[in-house]
Amino acid sequence: MAKAADRAKRPARTSVWLEGKAPRNGAGRRSDQPSGLDRERITEATVRLLDEEGLAKFSMRRLAADLNVTAMSVYWYVDTKDDLLELALDAAAGEMVLPDSDAVTAERWREVLRELAEEYRGLLVRHAWVSPLVGNFLNIGPNWLKFALTVQEVVRRTGLPAEKQAGAIAAVFQFVYGFGTVQGHYIARCAAAGLTPGEYFKEAMGAVHDHPDVEKTLHSASDMMEARGGATVEEMWELDFKVALDLLVAGIEAML
Repeated sequence: MAKAADRAKRPARTSVWLEGKAPRNGAGRRSDQPSGLDRERITEATVRLLDEEGLAKFSMRRLAADLNVTAMSVYWYVDTKDDLLELALDAAAGEMVLPDSDAVTAERWREVLRELAEEYRGLLVRHAWVSPLVGNFLNIGPNWLKFALTVQEVVRRTGLPAEKQAGAIAAVFQFVYGFGTVQGHYIARCAAAGLTPGEYFKEAMGAVHDHPDVEKTLHSASDMMEARGGATVEEMWELDFKVALDLLVAGIEAML
């Protein structure tokens, strides 16, 4: 267990997965574990607290209180808060359901690509704290690597030349990242306001209607929304996501 002073002096590190701190078999670091804890239990509690209270409010002290242990007991298993966040990030990625290897074929790449996009979007929506952490870590834990390798295999099956495959991955999954991040943060904002997504949308649109400077923009947006359809905010999200993803798949097909 690293001392607090040592942790404070340690320079920024690259990844918990590169320093021998996170066994990939899920086992705890120590054999003489205190307080009946293990790393898996601590990581699960971290994910739950991040979901309930958000990234800004998360602290090792808050986690320890939730587990009914001292903060030093938590540090027996992880050296830093960043190490724990990185473990939680990979644990969340493990929720994504990936296709079997025999499902990734040249005939089914469109279907499988859409499935992977939906899984990634679902992760970002369920856990609003994931999107800011994705940009802070290397995402080389076992679950993120499985996802990345599956995505690469699917894109290889499209028939795109090798030099265009990375761009195709970027186009699809950076779009999903942006869409899922906005949707997830919107839902979190609604929850903080004590409103459903539909109630929040109605209240926001009502406030905009009362602002004369945006009347022209609002009228144009209203026409577009009416043509698009969707009786609820959730239905509008689904329609927009499907159309955007269809456009990206069509773009890949056009380059074959």
